[in-house]
Amino acid sequence: MAKELLLEIGTEEIPAAFLPKALKDMEQNITREFSENRIGHGRIKTMGTPRRLLLSVRDVDERQEDQLLEKIGPSTKVAFDESGKPTKAAIGFARGQGIDVSDLEQIETPKGQQICSRKKIIGEDTKTILTDLLPRFILAIPFRKSMRWMDMDVRFARPVHWILALFGDEVVPFNMENIASGNISHGHRFMAPEPFEVNGFEDYLEKIKGHFVVVDPVKRKNIISDELKNAAGNVNGFVLENEDLLEEVSFLVEYPSVVLGSFDREYLALPKEVLTTAMMKHQKYFPVVDTHGNLLPYFITINNTLARDPSVVTRGNEKVIRARLADARFFFEEDQKTPLENRLEDLKDVIFHTLLGTSYEKIMRFKDLASYIAEKIKPQIAQQVDRVALLCKADLETLMVCEFAELQGIMGREYALIQGEEPIVAKAIYEHYLPVSAGGNLPETDEGSIVSIADKMDTITGCFGVGLIPTGTADPYALRRQALGIINVVIDRDYCLELDKLADKSISILAGRLKRTPEETKSDVMNFLKGRFENQLISRGYSYDVVDSVLSGGVSDIVQSLKRIESMETFKKHPDFEPLAIAFKRVVNILKDFEGGSIDPSVFDSSSEDNLYHTLIDIRETANECIDKGRYSDALSEMATLRKPVDSFFDEVMVMAEDEKIRFNRLSLLEEISKLFHRIADFSRIVTSV
Repeated sequence: MAKELLLEIGTEEIPAAFLPKALKDMEQNITREFSENRIGHGRIKTMGTPRRLLLSVRDVDERQEDQLLEKIGPSTKVAFDESGKPTKAAIGFARGQGIDVSDLEQIETPKGQQICSRKKIIGEDTKTILTDLLPRFILAIPFRKSMRWMDMDVRFARPVHWILALFGDEVVPFNMENIASGNISHGHRFMAPEPFEVNGFEDYLEKIKGHFVVVDPVKRKNIISDELKNAAGNVNGFVLENEDLLEEVSFLVEYPSVVLGSFDREYLALPKEVLTTAMMKHQKYFPVVDTHGNLLPYFITINNTLARDPSVVTRGNEKVIRARLADARFFFEEDQKTPLENRLEDLKDVIFHTLLGTSYEKIMRFKDLASYIAEKIKPQIAQQVDRVALLCKADLETLMVCEFAELQGIMGREYALIQGEEPIVAKAIYEHYLPVSAGGNLPETDEGSIVSIADKMDTITGCFGVGLIPTGTADPYALRRQALGIINVVIDRDYCLELDKLADKSISILAGRLKRTPEETKSDVMNFLKGRFENQLISRGYSYDVVDSVLSGGVSDIVQSLKRIESMETFKKHPDFEPLAIAFKRVVNILKDFEGGSIDPSVFDSSSEDNLYHTLIDIRETANECIDKGRYSDALSEMATLRKPVDSFFDEVMVMAEDEKIRFNRLSLLEEISKLFHRIADFSRIVTSV
């Protein structure tokens, strides 16, 4: 008969950021434990609050599944003598398996007849297994950080206060240091802290609800969402949506209740981002907006208790936000007294990295790099790019950014507008940080895009140049994210930008700082960018072999590489694609170590050679012209006409002829075909059926 397992781990308040992953890990880990222990089960559900992690597993078998262990021994001829008596080999094998010789069986195997030991292991009671399994399971829940408490050896996210462990209606007995499992849970710390007995999952849900705990995080989140809308509606507003904040707040409380507060309307004169950052990031408040998205002088906070006097709670929160906003206004007014350009001097005392100099030195480096990019892409905006690069980090020394680090770039934009900079310059100051996350917004201006690329390239090249290279487990300078930022900006803006030359320029600017040779630095930087690009393309669904074939020659021009990959993906559906790829692999194998030469049509001694040569001549100019103009699909269509002549050539001609002149001429013909195909991809890397 199947029973239900119920486990609750009661703790001090666990950080909200730890909980979503912990609940997922609990489900995965218990699934693995049950599988390894041969315990059948039904639905698994995990739930939790800051003070408890809950696991429910339905329809758990009362016993382990029986196990039949089979061990093959030596051959029958070796195990028994001519009279059928067991030899030392059989006796030793039986002893090793813990059975009598008479219990050995003889079976047919691919190696012939062999002796075999078969033992049936009767499954243990699940409750007995759970006594050892559950403590191990609890301590194996991974957390970003864990801690020890008192003089105990166990580690957990926060100190454990109680453990509820039931299998059916029976307690699963075990100890974790001074904590003994039982059938007791506890309600809300403040509103219903008294213990209560539990005799099953449904009983638990009913009683925990009466003890002011909403244990299901999905329900808590829905309650919060609904109450936020209602509270905002009371002042004819709407909640400024922020899914991350909603998720975080739902794991900060056990029994959510909404408090609506207000602040002085005069604070609305501050930039919107200042207000929302102060509310959402620092206070976990939800801003209220009107139908046009403009902020209203209200906020909503989520309380963990039902207040006896809601007005007291409201006044307390209003006092806190009033102080925050008063500070923000002071910072905003003080910062405006010093122009951004005057703050550059302060950055000479700010260390970017001990091996790469100050923030001021970094600005000067990527300013030069941005000028180089602008001249290549859009010379007419070089002056604006230069101004953006000069000012884009100046807000790091403002009071506002020192207090609200999340506002870097945003305050630079605001202060630039106030001091009269061109709007495009101000916007680009903010945009140069973009994208700030995978899939995040990209710069909308060329000025912001160019400085973004330059800043990120300087960081990547600088770190690689002094040996600060990411590993499989560590990337402290977020170089992977910055590499993807460069790639996505270049693609989004359709820039014809040769990354290998950009790397050369960056390395030359960094020359005095490098600890590695320019050649080593460039090689690693380009391979790093290529690796990021490959991973991104494959994650988006492009075929691995197509990506590999196109990028095998490098990834200097990202935009053209992507266009070639897209064309190859389309061409892959063409009936001539695989035969061409197979033929091309033969070409590559034959041409190994061949240095190439000119083709002499007069040496041809077969019609297939002549036909292949003239077909190549007929399509080469058009194909090359299409490639030069980025029309890769058209080029591939032209090249597909080589399929039949190539097949005929290989069917009728011995490429490695004894006559050296003929052999050289045939290899030269194949070399010309190879050069044409390589302008798009290395077809030999395509996975084929042959």
